[in-house]
Amino acid sequence: MRALRVGDSGASLVDVAMPQANGEALVRVTLSGICNTDLEIARGYAGFRGTIGHEFVGIVEDPGGGPIAAGERVVGEINAGCGDCALCNAGDSRHCATRTVLGIVGRDGAHADYLTLPARNLLRVPASVTDQAAVFVEPLAAACGVLERCPMQPGVRVAVIGDGKLGLLCAMVLHAADLQPVIVGKHRGKRGIAEVRDIESLSVEEAHAQPRDYDVVVEASGNATGFALALDLLRPQGTLVLKSTFNGTTPVDAARIVVDEIRVIGSRCGRFAPALDLLERKAIWLDGMVSDVLSLDRAEQALERATAPGVLKVLLARD
Repeated sequence: MRALRVGDSGASLVDVAMPQANGEALVRVTLSGICNTDLEIARGYAGFRGTIGHEFVGIVEDPGGGPIAAGERVVGEINAGCGDCALCNAGDSRHCATRTVLGIVGRDGAHADYLTLPARNLLRVPASVTDQAAVFVEPLAAACGVLERCPMQPGVRVAVIGDGKLGLLCAMVLHAADLQPVIVGKHRGKRGIAEVRDIESLSVEEAHAQPRDYDVVVEASGNATGFALALDLLRPQGTLVLKSTFNGTTPVDAARIVVDEIRVIGSRCGRFAPALDLLERKAIWLDGMVSDVLSLDRAEQALERATAPGVLKVLLARD
């Protein structure tokens, strides 16, 4: 089968053997999405070697002993836990000490014709949710994870730093929760996607002129400078939610965090069920979020396309 794999010389599309299920479910991938994490892994983030990709929708070929039958359309939670520890037994493998992570840690990913995951990781896609919407479930779940880690009540002043895919989804999720987020970014066209959804937007320059009175700032820029801007917007004793992961280090003004008593919360993966529910209820509008759909045969060009200025989601279709 075809697979987009990262090796010592970067990412390339190669032919590899079909994965062996070994008791897990086998899924035929129909559509996968290129994420900023994929781009960072290709640059060396996490030291991963293998097939990348963790955003997908596909068809079950082998149920792997699970309740979802062959032929059903699914998405899959990307953290595969041991199944035996206290966290896994509580139904949350996201921090299992021995977990693998689809296309990120110890497990081949979704930019391939087939993948395997434990059957318990799969969720059915409702009939009303299209493939192009379903492929957004993983990043949308990550956006929902902001509210899981940092619950907010209406009236909270919240800003989202970053007008890329994740920043836009975070702003949409907050808006769907009856909050009034402000999204801050460098790209007028991307901020326009938020504005047509009645989400206020600011340029970075406009944000620097804002008073420091935000209760919560979500940093989703994928850029180290977003951390500094977040501190410039937060009121003393405010909360900073960190969503970005990227290759390299981020300078941190620890003294400022201490003096202003800023609460810092990391937020990585969210649960898929709330994201599927938002899509099924049409509470999230994804129009304008897909910049290109390319064949998996053009995966290397798709990675390049995903790095171009102004580009949002690039999808890889199977044909």
